Amino acid sequence: TKTDLINSIAEKAGTTKVDTEKVLKATTDVIMDSVAAGDKVAIHGFGSFERADRSEGTHATPRTGEDILVPSAKVPKFIASSAFKALVKSAAEE
Repeated sequence: TKTDLINSIAEKAGTTKVDTEKVLKATTDVIMDSVAAGDKVAIHGFGSFERADRSEGTHATPRTGEDILVPSAKVPKFIASSAFKALVKSAAEE
């Protein structure tokens, strides 16, 4: 959860939870605003956030099975760095 993340960061960085929460909020706000504006945000060793275009398509409604048209949309996209992928892979193999 967000609270767990704030607690973990504060402990690791040796900062107060209040300051950590402010920094986390500012960081996520900047990332979201930048991606919404069409900019790419890359964090070396972690990954990159960018805006992607999802094309229009038809999908079946789970309840009825009826096809519905889903309009095209702009959506956020995260691409993990190779270092992040390697860490997750090695942890899964243990």
